[in-house]
Amino acid sequence: MVAAKKQIKQENLLAQGVQLLMQQGYHGTGLKEILDAVQIPKGSFYNYFPSKESFAAEVIQHYIQPFLDQLQRHLNTPDTDALTALCNYFNELIAELEATQFKGGCLLGNLMGEIGDTSDLCQQSLRLAVDKYQRLLAVALKTAQTEGTVRLDKSADEMADLLLNTWQGALLRMKIEQSSAPLKQCCEVLLQDYFIQRC
Repeated sequence: MVAAKKQIKQENLLAQGVQLLMQQGYHGTGLKEILDAVQIPKGSFYNYFPSKESFAAEVIQHYIQPFLDQLQRHLNTPDTDALTALCNYFNELIAELEATQFKGGCLLGNLMGEIGDTSDLCQQSLRLAVDKYQRLLAVALKTAQTEGTVRLDKSADEMADLLLNTWQGALLRMKIEQSSAPLKQCCEVLLQDYFIQRC
């Protein structure tokens, strides 16, 4: 029972961490804000995480998992080919960003720019999150290749890297332009043109 309560509080801390780190960044977010939001005494933080840095590293993994689950759900949709599933997934992400008026962007991209080269622990966590995402994109593209919808002269890994890198750049453009146009361009150019298998 105690372990279950601790797990719930830890999940609440991570969820609050995602929100605050997205809005305020790593350096702009204090432990007190996080603890106050979930009503945990300040001295109790170290019962859950050894440091703010380790907390941020776990927040990164907590953040990426729903995106992986969301993509996997699309890939598991019956009677939907892998390329269509990828397009549907990214269209859903774009719709969600439009609904929130482009607030936040991507926590991974934000933290890469802020602490990606200053915190070894967070750098490792960011790399792990990106690797998980890239691998699942590569699986989807490899499936699309076997289905005959995606070109075979480029490897699935290479195309997954390109898609991930272009999407991250488009998210940054989205933030400064307050528009989904860069995201739509990324998807249209890659998923509906460059990746397509030609007859």
